[in-house]
Amino acid sequence: MAIHNNNSLDDFILLGFSKGQIIFSLLISVIYMMTIVGNFTVFTIIQVDSNLRTPMYFFLSCLSLIDVCYSTVTLPAMLVIAVSGDRRISFHRCFTQLYFFVSFGGSESLLLATMAYDRYVAICNPLHYHSVMNKKFCSGVVAGCLVFGLVNSVFLTLTTMKLTFCGDHHINHFFCDVPVMLEAACSDIQSSQVWLHVITVFLGMSPFIIVMNSYIRIISIILRIRSSEGRQKVFSTCSSHLIVVTVFYITAMFNYNGPISGDSFLIVRVSSVLYSVVPPLVNPIIYSLRNKDVKTALKKVL
Repeated sequence: MAIHNNNSLDDFILLGFSKGQIIFSLLISVIYMMTIVGNFTVFTIIQVDSNLRTPMYFFLSCLSLIDVCYSTVTLPAMLVIAVSGDRRISFHRCFTQLYFFVSFGGSESLLLATMAYDRYVAICNPLHYHSVMNKKFCSGVVAGCLVFGLVNSVFLTLTTMKLTFCGDHHINHFFCDVPVMLEAACSDIQSSQVWLHVITVFLGMSPFIIVMNSYIRIISIILRIRSSEGRQKVFSTCSSHLIVVTVFYITAMFNYNGPISGDSFLIVRVSSVLYSVVPPLVNPIIYSLRNKDVKTALKKVL
């Protein structure tokens, strides 16, 4: 039996939740609280301290806000389901969650590439840094990241909503996302898969190439530093950035280009949790709280 979603308001059933929900709910609570506190702390410090009014910290403050929104789309809903044990989610709530999740995820992907380019210009072309990364350019780039994320999400959400879903409405995940909705669909999903792969190349692979290219050039400059202590310090920072960024892009691309059925879909669920939970949690620490200027500003605020 298949029910077309345009005429149906039936609930979807999220199958990602099973045993150990008490431990799972505690884990979600801790992760969400740390994410919110960490990102809001970074955003507040940057806004309060006038010494942090630079392009790099402007991008960091925007990243903090996006990470707060990105986490809020999924984690509170997951916590409610884990505590109540009610795994049902309505049709409208499911696609609203999908829309905002894809939107903020796409925006963050583009913003991370912009931040890598900012560091490339600052280290490899410092004399032209302020002329290139001026206020107008930075504001326009951030606005572009948000707009592209929103437009992409509108397209994917509308495309997915047109599908026909099976009568049991089971979703093999913790939250609503495009790949799991395609798996739950009964109608032909070939065209949706093609568009998903194309968009993944644009919003996933292309920004990742920009990030890697920027850091390769940065590392080539770092190798010229004579001081071993200076090289070690900069390498430590760059390696931390690269690890987080790589986890985000690789798991996201695998999630949207990987298998959409069978036992291997368990790996897809894990990968989607990694790129949606880990980066917002550790970004404040990796990008900001390890930074000397931010730590100095934090001490002033405290």
